[in-house]
Amino acid sequence: MVDGAIRLLSLANQLAYTTRRVRLNFEEGESGTMGYLNRMGFFDHLSTDVEILPSRPFYSGARLHRGGNSMLVEIARINKDERDEELPTRLSDAISYACSSRLDVEELKGATWTIFAELIDNIFSHSATQLDGYAALQVYSGGNRLSVAVSDSGLGIMQTLRPSLRTEFPKLAQLSDTDLLVEVFRQGLSRHGADRGCGLKGCAAKAIKFDASLDVRLPNQRVLLKPARGAYEPNRAYCYEGLPLLWGTHIAFAFGLGA
Repeated sequence: MVDGAIRLLSLANQLAYTTRRVRLNFEEGESGTMGYLNRMGFFDHLSTDVEILPSRPFYSGARLHRGGNSMLVEIARINKDERDEELPTRLSDAISYACSSRLDVEELKGATWTIFAELIDNIFSHSATQLDGYAALQVYSGGNRLSVAVSDSGLGIMQTLRPSLRTEFPKLAQLSDTDLLVEVFRQGLSRHGADRGCGLKGCAAKAIKFDASLDVRLPNQRVLLKPARGAYEPNRAYCYEGLPLLWGTHIAFAFGLGA
């Protein structure tokens, strides 16, 4: 749910940025989804131009309880003009507390640090937008599932990569977005040529060690990648097309931690 929360946040802010009228209706009020979003800090980052029904929360659950739940890291803002160098460390440190009983907790912490550091750096390197990005993580009840999510409202991975394919990777130019996305995480493709896109490949390698699925929201598509034989492969990619426009690239890893 944490990935859905920051994607909804990005979508609402994108629409408000383009002067669309946006209304979010939470019929059940604070007792339902609204309460969860408030605890995460959703409304702290939501444009004031977005209308909330029945009404905006009177207080911020994230500010009131920040750090009080070791299983949840409240939504963190990623602003290109105010880079927080410690953000990946703060996010990954939460893993140490939430999963402290695991023998491989340090390896898991290192994997999440790599993922956050790379995805956040991509926002600063490629985003080209005035809108903020967001990051969050949650360890679910029982400690057997971890969700790591980063949302970027910028140009998007396909929009930055495709123009360079004919010169840098001509054999890949005809691939569908789904197949190309698989290769991005398998080969480490970059618009700047070979060996410049290894960050995403490294993220995938770290995540696959924990059998993590990868969920990527593109402007009009959602691609779900399931690991197989130690890699993400095209025949294990599930694509959902015709989705409402959402600028940028929104990436979530779901770690199945087991016992």
